[in-house]
Amino acid sequence: MSAALTAAERASRVELMIFDVDGVLTDGGLLFTAAGDTMKSFNSLDGHGVKLLGEAGIATAIITGRRSEIVAARAKEMKIAHLFQGVENKRAVFDDLIASLGIAADACGYMGDDWPDLPVMLRCGFAAAPANAHPDVIARAHWVAEARGGHGAVREVCDAILRAQRRYDALLAAACGA
Repeated sequence: MSAALTAAERASRVELMIFDVDGVLTDGGLLFTAAGDTMKSFNSLDGHGVKLLGEAGIATAIITGRRSEIVAARAKEMKIAHLFQGVENKRAVFDDLIASLGIAADACGYMGDDWPDLPVMLRCGFAAAPANAHPDVIARAHWVAEARGGHGAVREVCDAILRAQRRYDALLAAACGA
């Protein structure tokens, strides 16, 4: 038997799930108005998946290199308590966050799509990527979604975590009114 943990075993240990924004919660496209404002499109399935993690007692966070009021509003809507924008060193923010929460790195998950995400992905216990992530990120991920960023990849990883922790069925039953 291999000593390496499976993706499901890693997901079963997640107490904190962290997401990048561009290319993960969005499709990575950046739309600019004539005034220089940025617009982003988010997937409602992804947002509900993040809310389900919270309902299951799993903390959530965003660490992103860009700064946007749109992201702050979306994070609030998804009930994400830990939002870090304009971050140049994601690993340092990650280390500070887990220290403040008292959560071990191997009890954290992170979903990213590009090189700036790798320092956190290589440190956390469960590294996930959308299907259209950079090949170097996919090669280092423990788990890769079938969906692209901004098109259900986040919901897939949320569902995978909930299934691995055997919480999915109870949440589904509650949603069905059982």
